[in-house]
Amino acid sequence: MSHPYDGLTPDQVVQCVEAAGYTCDLRQIALNSYENRVYQVGLEDAEPVVVKFYRAERWSDAQILEEHAFTEELADHGLSVVPPLRHNNTTLHHAEGFRFSVFPRRGGHAPELDNLDHLLVLGRTLGRIHRVGGAKSFQHRVDMTTGDTLREGAEFLLQSFVPADLRAAYESLVDHCIDAVTAALGNYSKTDRQRIHGDCHSGNILWRDDIAHFVDLDDCLSGPVIQDLWMFLSGDRQQRELQLSELIEGYSEFNDFNPKQVAWIEALRTRRIMLHALWLARRWDDPAFPRAFPWFQQGRFWSDHILELREQLGAMQEAPLRLL
Repeated sequence: MSHPYDGLTPDQVVQCVEAAGYTCDLRQIALNSYENRVYQVGLEDAEPVVVKFYRAERWSDAQILEEHAFTEELADHGLSVVPPLRHNNTTLHHAEGFRFSVFPRRGGHAPELDNLDHLLVLGRTLGRIHRVGGAKSFQHRVDMTTGDTLREGAEFLLQSFVPADLRAAYESLVDHCIDAVTAALGNYSKTDRQRIHGDCHSGNILWRDDIAHFVDLDDCLSGPVIQDLWMFLSGDRQQRELQLSELIEGYSEFNDFNPKQVAWIEALRTRRIMLHALWLARRWDDPAFPRAFPWFQQGRFWSDHILELREQLGAMQEAPLRLL
């Protein structure tokens, strides 16, 4: 079975970029991306650019353009993000059956999450991002949901991916996990939702000159601000409390933080673990996924996944982290 990305040959990449008004020098490097296809493309007499080809039928044009507008708004407020380049007064281009955007190339490395100074800067930057994000609302991007999406996803995984000998254990466990997630987020309401990055992990941050440069707002949505903070936490409880306190100290210099959201961290972590497995399953018809994640259909992965969810079920029953 063919896949839409099968037609994205090196020649097609060049033709698309030149259709958008750029002159390529034919150099291109495929960058590490699975949800979309991303290439560094060389230009004649100019710095290389990064070109993102959007996955078909994932976002509407309106949703993509709203993401771009949010990124531009953040940049206009002096935040170090990487908005797409405008050409012919648009940031979203259509050519050869693909939708794509062109970004300036930026260098850097991931922040050191065991470095409290880095966490303080990350907190300050997110405080500023969320202050801008809270000033308006999305009209087209999605809202973060809780239980319903997880139940639908669990049913899909049970039907097509969970090994037969593990289905009973998985089904019982995910029911308990979803109930716990729903209970933990029981006081999550519309007033807690605002524009956020949505996929704020270290791989989407370029650290350079003691500045955190935030990239790839492809998953931006309306959700709680803690969603953009908890993924920086790791280690034992004491370490996570120290890390969280450093993040919130920086965050509070620019924005208010509602401490009730700390109690949602483990529920949001459980939700992400479950949605990651669903993401792999939903994308399995893309040949890049079986090549990159061959272990996904192996019993060992599902045994480990069940163990991880059991640990998360226990974590959701513990007291929330403290702000020191």
